[in-house]
Amino acid sequence: MALSIARANLKKSVLNNISLGPASGFMSKNLFSKLQKAPYSASVLENVDVLKDKPLAGIRVLDMSRVLAGPYCTMMLGDLGAEVIKIEHPVTGDDTRAWGPPFMGYVKDFTKASNPNNKLKPLYREEGESIYYLSVNRNKKSVTVNLKDKGGQQLIRELAAKSDIVVENYLPGKMSELGLGYEDLKKVNEKLVYASISGYGNSGPFSKKPGYDLMIEAEAGLMYITGERSGPPVKVGVAITDITTGMVSHSAILAALYNRVRTNKGQHVDASLMATQLSTLVTIAYSYINKNIEASRWGSQHATIVPYRNFETKTGPLTICCGNNGQFVSLVTSIGVENLAADERYKTNPLRIKNRESLDAAIQARFSELTREEALSMLENKGVPLAPVNNMEQTFAHPQIEARKLVSEINHPGIGPFKLISPAVQFSETPLTIDMPPPMLGQHTRTVLNDILGYSETKIDRLCQDGSITTFDYGF
Repeated sequence: MALSIARANLKKSVLNNISLGPASGFMSKNLFSKLQKAPYSASVLENVDVLKDKPLAGIRVLDMSRVLAGPYCTMMLGDLGAEVIKIEHPVTGDDTRAWGPPFMGYVKDFTKASNPNNKLKPLYREEGESIYYLSVNRNKKSVTVNLKDKGGQQLIRELAAKSDIVVENYLPGKMSELGLGYEDLKKVNEKLVYASISGYGNSGPFSKKPGYDLMIEAEAGLMYITGERSGPPVKVGVAITDITTGMVSHSAILAALYNRVRTNKGQHVDASLMATQLSTLVTIAYSYINKNIEASRWGSQHATIVPYRNFETKTGPLTICCGNNGQFVSLVTSIGVENLAADERYKTNPLRIKNRESLDAAIQARFSELTREEALSMLENKGVPLAPVNNMEQTFAHPQIEARKLVSEINHPGIGPFKLISPAVQFSETPLTIDMPPPMLGQHTRTVLNDILGYSETKIDRLCQDGSITTFDYGF
């Protein structure tokens, strides 16, 4: 019943937005195109082929985020085909442009690229583009805007009126102070999906407190459960809370876009590092809130499965993941310690947990006699989930990465050939591609203001002179 009502509402929303014209047994190609585009996009790009283009072709994103969580989210939207306009500080740009080394050096001299009419003088970094910035900003256009300036604020409002999505990660309330909050931009575009990403969310006693990945890893439980049992809490090797928050925000935005199909209205999406981190604690969190079981660090081990951990060999570690009795028996018989399978202490997983130390010690003793290559060979095709613990060189030499083309290369006009990690998901009918390298600072300011807002060259130069924007001529 609920599904039928949802379908009826969707049909009603579509029909209310499109004049169907004469009744016909078949839908014309032109009508089908309108039917597909009109409910979806406030910015409709007329050259979108709804049957062939990427899933989000025709959707425009106004990206006022910086550092990692927001940019990761908008990069995913860009990979899906959205036009992403990255708003950057007119002098320094995204904070991560300075986060290095490593940097990718410039192949040209850009010391004179800044427009002489710029009142604000952009910072030139002779080191080049930072790897950190480059890693999460592909498929975007860079536009430099002074958000504290009245002219810059008006420019943002005009872009929002022609966009579908806004993403920002300022402290809650900051954008409203600038006249650029959800309620402000909703007045110029009620279809806008406005996503706010913050440390703690838009309400509550900590809402005005800045939040960084490392802080939330510590404060929301992840750091406490990460590390060796005998060691102190440690952070995860990448800024995983930022990344997962970017992913959660990305899926929430897509859901809000779909809801807009049914209602023809946008809404505010409120995402936070803390809420995301809490949700990813899964069984650890549920064990505490339901059974008051305090968590502990297990290193590479698993609290409720044995053997499930790293083991050292003569030539490096490997990971064993025995999730059932059959896998355990296959493991110990394949590596020549079949007596462990017959030992009453290890017959079931609960017994193996009870006798974890003696079992792990016996398995480790056997692996210590083998090289990693020998161990992998003995366990190949034996039904035992296992993997080598690879460094980066070994990871990127993995044959599956080559077979799935998980590394791409694109020519960046400022730094030359540049390798990127390909989109993690592919589509059978609308393949994803990396079409634009991460942009240089303000590379697209002039073209975006020309093409989308219809600003004249005279008006753009005046905004440069007023300190509302900065423009550049990189020669490409």
